[in-house]
Amino acid sequence: MEKKETEGINLISTFAEFKEGKNIDRPTMISVLEDVFRTQLERMYGSADNFDIIVNIDKGDFEIWWKREVVETVEDTASQISLTDVQKIDPSYEIGEEYSELVPLSSFGRRGILNIRQNLSGRIMDIEKANLFNKYKNRIGEIFVGDVYQVWKKEVLVMDEEGNELVLPKGEQIPSDFFRKGENTRAVILSAEMKNNTPVITLSRTSPMFLERLFEQEVPEIFDGLITIKKVVRIPGERAKVAVESYDERIDPVGACVGVKGSRIHGIVRELRNENIDIINWTSNIQLLIQRALSPAKISSMKINDEDKRISVYLKPEEVSLAIGKGGSNIKLAGQLAGYDIDVFRELDEDEEDVMLEEFSDEIESWMLDSLKSIGCDTAKSVLALPVSEIVKRSELEEADALFVQKVLRAEFEE
Repeated sequence: MEKKETEGINLISTFAEFKEGKNIDRPTMISVLEDVFRTQLERMYGSADNFDIIVNIDKGDFEIWWKREVVETVEDTASQISLTDVQKIDPSYEIGEEYSELVPLSSFGRRGILNIRQNLSGRIMDIEKANLFNKYKNRIGEIFVGDVYQVWKKEVLVMDEEGNELVLPKGEQIPSDFFRKGENTRAVILSAEMKNNTPVITLSRTSPMFLERLFEQEVPEIFDGLITIKKVVRIPGERAKVAVESYDERIDPVGACVGVKGSRIHGIVRELRNENIDIINWTSNIQLLIQRALSPAKISSMKINDEDKRISVYLKPEEVSLAIGKGGSNIKLAGQLAGYDIDVFRELDEDEEDVMLEEFSDEIESWMLDSLKSIGCDTAKSVLALPVSEIVKRSELEEADALFVQKVLRAEFEE
């Protein structure tokens, strides 16, 4: 008997623990508890229709009352009790009246109490999972600030204020990110999914949304809707281009985003591990947008092929490297911003002796020539002007290929 009473106390303690520690609203908690007890009563008595379950959330306990009709002869033990048995307890009862009896926790037995506790734990866990999923599925695209809880090779776990774990995968981290347990970090909420009945909330520091939200926090005119971010493209940790537009002629959108002496953009750059950010005045004129996106390079001329979504830009030799940028980042992001593939060509002076790469198609494979053209090298001298290491880094050519190509091109001028 003592053991059963102890089990009953443990069950009440379990209930009190859930009541205090779980972020579940009062009606839901009452409903879950009633349902859990009713399920166990059905197992024991075949039906729970004649039981009243009274849950006291404030005190952290509950009562179960078994209601039965007083009868001469019992035909259904779940809903009836004999007059003889009732009068042993209280002689005032008569046939036809309802008799209510308090069901002690000990009557459930050790196994019954264990079933209730397990069922209650499972139901509470399911509710918590659903609450966590619903909380974050409506916050996708928002900035999240949390504490780093665990740092692993493939992901970082970040804790919110309620102790829930969110995941920052390696692929969503800026390459130069470095995290320490316990430190504060910022990211954007990328997705909320249910995997194997478990909510997985994924964060990102590489998404263009993250950069967009940072601008909203740092630039009041964006937050107030006076300036709109039209498009954001990024190579995380390296470079980004942000196209902005103002609906108020008195506001310079680029200047507002940069701030006095770069005060507004400096904080964003630091957060993104010194990512270079180009802010561009948006325009629906593709030609003008490309000119702005390739700045500081000055374009001599441009040909737009809307059908193939390709643009050929022609620049003076000294402007080509500026247009392409380190590792091709500038030309790549400019193309993404405009929604076109950009081919860069050197514009030759009339008195400059050079040879177009097409002239070497008999000696150099076409895929090599195409790869060189994609990084802005369309003449022999433009290829010879680059170190082999730079060609390997920016194109699809390996070192042996680059050495071979330069040897063939150099021979043309040595002759």
